Amino acid sequence: MNSAKIANHNIARLNKAIVFIENNLSEKLSLDIISKEVYSSPFHFHRLFKIVVGETLQNFIIRCRIEKAASILIHQKEKSITDIATIVGFESLSSFSKSFKNFYGISPNKFKTETLQKFIKISKTESKIGKVTVTFEQYICNLNKTINWLKMKTSPEIKKIPRLDLAYISHKGKMEAIGSVYNKLVKWATPKGLINEKTRMVTIYHDSPKITDPNNLRMSACMVLDDPIDLDGEIDLRILSPTKCIVSRLEITPHQFQQAWEASFAFMVKNGYEKSNIDTFEIYYNNAAEHPENKFIVDLCIPIK
Repeated sequence: MNSAKIANHNIARLNKAIVFIENNLSEKLSLDIISKEVYSSPFHFHRLFKIVVGETLQNFIIRCRIEKAASILIHQKEKSITDIATIVGFESLSSFSKSFKNFYGISPNKFKTETLQKFIKISKTESKIGKVTVTFEQYICNLNKTINWLKMKTSPEIKKIPRLDLAYISHKGKMEAIGSVYNKLVKWATPKGLINEKTRMVTIYHDSPKITDPNNLRMSACMVLDDPIDLDGEIDLRILSPTKCIVSRLEITPHQFQQAWEASFAFMVKNGYEKSNIDTFEIYYNNAAEHPENKFIVDLCIPIK
């Protein structure tokens, strides 16, 4: 399948998903339900949606619900706030009122009773409801913008990562807390003479931070072992088999990792590759604390079929 056909196929999925969301705002909407509706894996669909539409799926759903509520408030004044909350899919009046105020800066009741033009142009509200569409041009523009950022920093390669024997510690929780896990790993490795200029650390992501609650993210903090060694305590051994990957070698700050991953996935989508069931991982080649600009030299690895 060539790039144009791949793009059109993905656009069709996104537009079908958007129509499904807008037609079912009163129903339960989740990533699993929507991705199943468009015959896509949740992981792939979530990445694609964020890159092309420009916001997360959850934010898009909330925005659609709030904007539809605003339209009902404008045009169907006989509807009660409670009825409207139910119509647009909120489970409680309090959650609806809170979300509405976060979005428009005023409560639904105040929105309904005061001069609406003071807060929002009616024509703008109406134009948003039921008319979100992803076009070929938008798809290509957003994808190219993301990929161009990546190309300015690196040239992604398709390569087979050789077998990696890893000493690791499991981590469940917020991503930023993995630093303390690596500290434990280094404390274990240092007296064994495993820390030197050739040491490579590896982070394996068992969940997507875009999907899983931050407190439930599962990761592995790993160190590449060049030779067999006896493991003990909370240190375990993990074998990463030879894996075909899209590899992006980058020199980036911690704040650029999210953008780098999104760009790598955009490269995957545009070039027609499909992610395998193997978890994504990062291979680090330096200690950012010793870098003059506090940057990591790292390979972002997306296993593909």
